[in-house]
Amino acid sequence: MHTYWRRYVTVTFGSLATAERHPRSGGRTLPAMTARKLVLIRHGESTANVAASAAEAAGLEAIAVETRDADVPLSALGEEQAAALGTRLGDELGGHPEFARAWSSPYRRAIQTARLAIGDTTPFTIDERLRDRELGIIDALTVHGVDVRLPAEAARRRWLGKFYYRPPGGEAWTDVVLRLRSFVRDLDWEDERPVVVFAHDAVVSLFIYIFLRYTEEELNEFLVSRVVRNASVTTLVRDAGGGWSVEAFSDDRHLEAAGVPITEHPGAAHASD
Repeated sequence: MHTYWRRYVTVTFGSLATAERHPRSGGRTLPAMTARKLVLIRHGESTANVAASAAEAAGLEAIAVETRDADVPLSALGEEQAAALGTRLGDELGGHPEFARAWSSPYRRAIQTARLAIGDTTPFTIDERLRDRELGIIDALTVHGVDVRLPAEAARRRWLGKFYYRPPGGEAWTDVVLRLRSFVRDLDWEDERPVVVFAHDAVVSLFIYIFLRYTEEELNEFLVSRVVRNASVTTLVRDAGGGWSVEAFSDDRHLEAAGVPITEHPGAAHASD
């Protein structure tokens, strides 16, 4: 089940778009930085994206996935979307993608996206801290499936809210934030080259949370009507005062320009919404 979007919609972020003018995040100090651009890319459409959307639309309890989450590949359309990223990244990086510093989630769909998008021009490093949110006991279940099969978990999640809810065997959003903060601390921020990350919708969303110093409520407000679309580009930029802002969110105009269908599959960032 595919949801296709044929028009690019400009999003106005208003007061939520820009971080405060001192480099702090969620009560924690960010490292001193000279890097001015962070390019966040969600992987192309995966076979599990297609299966999950079909299961949700059909009112099923379970999602028909054949592999563990780390091994889920891109769909044929996802491969087209990833290949279309190449030109966009060249433009985003001033025509010199080989000078960027790139990282990828270790999950197959993210690595495939990176390889199809940048080929051999830009080496990238795989870092397990960029993996998707682990859903534990609710993995491969639809929202309806969690309600039916795990009603106590559904009730606990509604009580705690998705930011703090940790499914048994899985992660809360706060767990993902902790490993992303570790990734940010380990970057060489004295290197001015742009940073490019190939990852997942939850990871993209939580980088925004970290760099724009959002609260739980602000993040929920930001995401309530927004989805990080497949093979889209989200760009954060730093100004001279050290503040970060969203230059582009879920931008997929490159797909429209290439004649490749645009897909919107809510992933782990919206799991059990």
